[in-house]
Amino acid sequence: MTLLKTWGVYGPQGDSYLLRESLERAALPQGAHVLDVCTGSGLIALAAARLGAHRVRAVDSCYRAVLTARCNAWLNRLPVHVEHGDFRSCRAAHHRYHVVTANPPYVPSPAATNDGHGRARAWDAGPDGRRYLDRLCAMAPQLLTAGGTILIVHSTLCAPDRTLRLLGEAGLKASIVARRHQPFGPVLKARATWLTEQGLLEHGQTEEELLVIRADHIPDPGSEPLP
Repeated sequence: MTLLKTWGVYGPQGDSYLLRESLERAALPQGAHVLDVCTGSGLIALAAARLGAHRVRAVDSCYRAVLTARCNAWLNRLPVHVEHGDFRSCRAAHHRYHVVTANPPYVPSPAATNDGHGRARAWDAGPDGRRYLDRLCAMAPQLLTAGGTILIVHSTLCAPDRTLRLLGEAGLKASIVARRHQPFGPVLKARATWLTEQGLLEHGQTEEELLVIRADHIPDPGSEPLP
């Protein structure tokens, strides 16, 4: 796969590849409609198209990411529709998806860094790292068809048990389906002292654990899947 990478756009990293592997294992249903939120360079959306999805919609709140993902779809000759927006705008579209993938910002960040601008908005997610995760968990049932699946990747630094609980409370069946340990990147290295002070890291910790949570919208008996 040819992938253009541009300055200011979150490029594929360990979390991206872990999510792609989970998508490959999920086995897309025939004729699947897929939504990829926080698409960045478009890696996951392109992977969905290559796996045979009938329709792939990718969204990102960064205009530069939208242009990058569009270029990557064109370079790879894959039918991916990319637009500016987020999962909230997708809900307003009144369309539901068989599969939703998400690599949202999830890095805990001091209040002083949360200005919502620049490259850091691709990873900064408030003091507990859940600024976007909580909203996504609450909205997941509104994005999925009956029988649909959402795959969310994030770090153990931002309370995966809470993600599981919120998805369960939203009526979905959720579980952890993939894990990976990796060394800290530049952002976590720079924040290690602060994260330790917040009780999010152990003293001397130099690795984080990534995981993918899968949640399924189990249809009620006799219900018809939504288009």
